[in-house]
Amino acid sequence: MTVLTMAGEINEGSVPAYYREVYEAVCCRTDERVQVEVFQRLLHRTDLSKAVLGQIAEHVDSTDGFLSKLALYKALALIALAQQGKQPSPKLLENCIQELPKPQLGEPRDLRALRMQPAQEDVLTMSQTLDKLLARDTVQVELIPEKKGLFLKHVEYQVTSQRYKISVYRRYSDFDVFHEVLLQRFAYRVVPALPPKRMLKGVLTSVSEREFIEGRRRALGRFINLVARHPFFSEDELVKTFLTFNGSDVQTKLRDAYKKTGDEFMTNRIATQAKEYLPADIQAQFSTSRELIRNIHNSFHKLRDRAEKMAERSKENATDLLMFGRELSALGLDASSIPSLASSQSTWGTLRQSLKSLSVEFAVLSDKAAQQGRREEDDVVEKLNLFLDLLQSYRDLCERHEKGVLHEHQRALHKYSVMKRQMMSATVQPKEQASVEQLESRIVQQENAIQTMELRNYFSLFCLHQETQLIFIYLPITSHILGAFVNSQVQGHREMGEVWNELQPKLGCLFGGNNGLKPPT
Repeated sequence: MTVLTMAGEINEGSVPAYYREVYEAVCCRTDERVQVEVFQRLLHRTDLSKAVLGQIAEHVDSTDGFLSKLALYKALALIALAQQGKQPSPKLLENCIQELPKPQLGEPRDLRALRMQPAQEDVLTMSQTLDKLLARDTVQVELIPEKKGLFLKHVEYQVTSQRYKISVYRRYSDFDVFHEVLLQRFAYRVVPALPPKRMLKGVLTSVSEREFIEGRRRALGRFINLVARHPFFSEDELVKTFLTFNGSDVQTKLRDAYKKTGDEFMTNRIATQAKEYLPADIQAQFSTSRELIRNIHNSFHKLRDRAEKMAERSKENATDLLMFGRELSALGLDASSIPSLASSQSTWGTLRQSLKSLSVEFAVLSDKAAQQGRREEDDVVEKLNLFLDLLQSYRDLCERHEKGVLHEHQRALHKYSVMKRQMMSATVQPKEQASVEQLESRIVQQENAIQTMELRNYFSLFCLHQETQLIFIYLPITSHILGAFVNSQVQGHREMGEVWNELQPKLGCLFGGNNGLKPPT
């Protein structure tokens, strides 16, 4: 009996009956092949190590998510060899002259259930793209000043959600309560921080109240957009309530919504099984990702600072151009008579008349430079700040995990060990029965608390793993930022160039013989 073909593949006519029975049990009913997902389930029934299963999978060909009949037979032979303690390798099959070994997989009829099982849900991986996140919602936050102007005690904002097609009115205190309950509900997720309510001491010396209020409006806009686009927040009742509730007391409504649901650990269907979904090297992955994201955060911080300086320079350029034009105009408006000592050939009088109108041209240049500054601020600096807000909230989450869940767990374990020592002491030295029973009850309560904390700790790690993915999903925003930067520069230089080109021939009329001007190339 020939087991292998000339190409080193298994000869179908030489396989044992058991192989054919397994194939009949697991093959697809609409196709003569075996789904890779079904094959993976079959592998997990072997009790072989992950490393060995990986080696077997490497030696088996799968096309378009399927195994052929002969590929399955080859896999079954490799499984049998591995179960005998041998290294699974196609070369070993060459020694099987008489008959292929039989794998230990149980009764073939029991294997039919493998193709009935639904595909394994990958709850840990976030199947998102940046475009999908950005398309979830866009929320506008506009200032609604009272009649007194911007210098007032309370500032109101009009919050308009593109998703819900509705505008609501919110004060900073509403944002504050929303942030508070959101953090309680999603303690293990990236919840962006709010901007400060009031000016910090010393800020007034460098920033006006008007600028502070505008900066806070922008920051609130970034906050609510990051929240409205988050894969989990965006579908939560809290977010919908904040973006759509038009009643008189949104704060009470938000608190009531949280009381009804509780935190995410209480409502997430896999919270108590989070440990099962975590990779074995989760801590190493977390440390590596955290260091990388810290470096990214530092780089983006420097990019934002430079972009802010460029936007500021464009605004300063606008002011300088305007003042330059005004000074030229002031020269032209000077009605002082020209003294007799001036040469009779002096053209100053004529030139002075022509300078009067130049302030208009330079005002146009100033306006273009100011527009350039606003574009750089709105399109570049704001996008950088949005990503920086997300990166900072990730760093805050890492600290919450380490100083919150982990710390509480360790403290509970310490308290438990103290109780156990007290119990041991009580058994050695006779004490009242009531006090011993009370101590036993406290120990049981502490054991339950520790068990809950352990589950919360694993769920916190689970969420942290997903939120790390979220940061990497957002990373392509770098191309959006760079594109906005390049476009703003191209548009700004083109518009400024057009005005300068219009101004050049006018200056040619002012200065005879091309004085001060290079001839056009």
